[in-house]
Amino acid sequence: MTGKRIILTGGGSAGHVMPNVALFDALLEEGFELHYVGTPDGMERGIIEKYPYVQYHAIESGKLRRGFSVSNIVKNVTDPIKILKGASQAKKLIFEIKPNIIFSKGGFVSVPIVFAAKGKVPIVAHECDFTPGLANKICAKHVDRICVSFEDTLAYCADKGVYTGTPIRAELLHGDRAKGKEFLKFEDDKPILLVMGGSLGAQAVNDALRAAIPTLTQHFNIVHLCGKGKADASYEGVLGYRQIEFLSKELGDVFACTDVMVSRAGANSVFEILALKIPSLLIPLPASGSRGDQLQNAEYFKKRGYALVELQENINPNRLCELVFSAYAKRHELIGAMQKDPASDSVTRVIDVIKECMAK
Repeated sequence: MTGKRIILTGGGSAGHVMPNVALFDALLEEGFELHYVGTPDGMERGIIEKYPYVQYHAIESGKLRRGFSVSNIVKNVTDPIKILKGASQAKKLIFEIKPNIIFSKGGFVSVPIVFAAKGKVPIVAHECDFTPGLANKICAKHVDRICVSFEDTLAYCADKGVYTGTPIRAELLHGDRAKGKEFLKFEDDKPILLVMGGSLGAQAVNDALRAAIPTLTQHFNIVHLCGKGKADASYEGVLGYRQIEFLSKELGDVFACTDVMVSRAGANSVFEILALKIPSLLIPLPASGSRGDQLQNAEYFKKRGYALVELQENINPNRLCELVFSAYAKRHELIGAMQKDPASDSVTRVIDVIKECMAK
C-alpha cells in the first residue's frame, strides 16, 4: 500500500452510505486509497461493491434494540457478542491498513472502527440529521471533528462541529433535462411531478397519490418512485402516470426535468432537494416509525421557506392535491429561498475538513 489511505464507514441505511459515495471521486482526486468498513450482509455492502476502486472490509456489528419483543430480547443478548467480535476485527483492520484518516458516517458499524482508531488516527464524523443519532452520540467524544448538515446542529457538537451540509453525488447535480424527458416518454409536455414514495413507511404516500391520480394528471405528468415491490399492476398504462420501483443511473436526469416533488424528509432526500432547488412538499415519516428525525428535518426546511410540509396523518387525496398545487404555484418563492443557502458545495467543505484533520 502506498500514498494516503482513508477508511470510510457507515451502514444500515442509505443515509449512512450515500454521502460517503458522494466523496469518492474527490478523495481519488486527492490521491487517497479508499477502504470501506461495513457489515457482512448489510445494504452498504451491495452499494459499495459496485465501486471496484474501493476495498470493502466486513466486520460484525450489533445495536441496542428498544422494546420488549422476543426478537429484541434475543438480539440484545446475542449482539454484545457481535460487538466484541467487531471490535477485535476493527483493531486488526486499523493495524493492517494503517489509515491516515477515518471518516465515519454513522450507523452502528461505525462504532467499533471509531473506538479502535481513537488516539491513533484522526477521525472525522458526519451527522446528516438535525439531532445526532445514537451511534454518533456514542462516538462524539472520540472524534476530532463532526461535520453537520444543519447549521443548528452545531449546538449539539461543542467545539467540534463544522457546518458543511450533506455531500451529494455529482451525477445527481449534473442531470440532463432533455434526457430525462426522453427516458420518461410522456405523451405531452405538462409539468412533471416526481413522487418519492420510497421504502419503509411510505405506503400512506403511495395510497394517497394513487387515489389522486385522476385529479393530478389533469395538470401534471407523474413519475412515481414507489419502492421495491410496491408497483401496482392495475395502474400500468394510465395516461400521465409512470410508476418505477427504483432508479439508479437515470435518477439525475429525472431530477433535472422535475418541476415539483413530493418526498419523505430523510436527510439525504431533503439535501438533494436543496442542492437541486426543486420545489417540494415534504411528508416526514411520523415519530411512530422513526426517532423523529424526519419531523425535525422537515420543520427546519419549512422554517427557512425551502419546502411545504404536511404530517402524514393529515394526508389524504384531496389534501395531497391541494399541497402539490400550492408548491407548484409557489415554486419561484421556494427556489429563491433555497438559492440563498450557503452550504452549496458540501463535498468540497467535507474534503477540506478531512485534509485539515489529517494535517494536524
